[in-house]
Amino acid sequence: MPELPEVEVIRRDLERDAIGRRIKEVQVKLPRIIRRHKTKKEFTDALTGAKITRIDRRGKYILCYLDNGQVLVMHLGMSGRIERSTGRKAPEKHTHVVLKLQTGGELRFIDMRQFGELFVTAGDGLDGVKELQHIALDPLADSFTWQIFSEIVSSRKMKLKTLLMDQKFISGIGNIYSDEILWAAGLRYERPSDQLTSQEMRRLYRAMQEVLQEGIRHGGVTLEDETYRNLYGKQGEFQEHLKVYGQEGRPCRRCRTPIVRDRWGNRSTYYCPQCQV
Repeated sequence: MPELPEVEVIRRDLERDAIGRRIKEVQVKLPRIIRRHKTKKEFTDALTGAKITRIDRRGKYILCYLDNGQVLVMHLGMSGRIERSTGRKAPEKHTHVVLKLQTGGELRFIDMRQFGELFVTAGDGLDGVKELQHIALDPLADSFTWQIFSEIVSSRKMKLKTLLMDQKFISGIGNIYSDEILWAAGLRYERPSDQLTSQEMRRLYRAMQEVLQEGIRHGGVTLEDETYRNLYGKQGEFQEHLKVYGQEGRPCRRCRTPIVRDRWGNRSTYYCPQCQV
């Protein structure tokens, strides 16, 4: 599933490419992707003729503000992506929604596994969207201070990885980046959050911000399934810089101890048994 860095890369791409463009036509090929709307017409009427004025992000949701007061909300789910196309080539097999732009070209929503979603809501009604209500502060926002982070960590008795991935406390972090953050901080995934020292919490806070920013700089992670790409179809490159995720048996880059994989719920978690404590 795309995490904060992957979604932020797409948001920035859209900010550069889509703002100021007017939507000429909307095609819905798979109604499941717009499942909150009763009809295709309800969805297409809200978008047709509208100009994109702003692109924001809340956690893993992309918000496209329109000049008609509506907001197009996009969630990539497990395998979704957005593609900017000239419109000359035929859409890929799993292209489910197409926004044709007045100045030429298209924005295509592609999702092989169909867990992604698009819906339109009034701009003043965003706070009424259940999923958006429970999204915590963005870990890269200026308002997410060390003081707020330390309060979140120290006041809860949760395993560190569980806490990092809980969208009610910290938004946008998933399985890949939680492993990378914990390795960078030198902390084990099952450590109780309320037992960290002040120094360990500071390491974790710094690692969280640095790893997420590094992920964005490298264009996010594209795994072997190649489902994630940026707006222009380019794969991310952060997978080439991963220190622990997917590195089972390889030497730790700090201490050369082989990286270990443990089962964690229905997922895998990766860590160094020597230098993560």
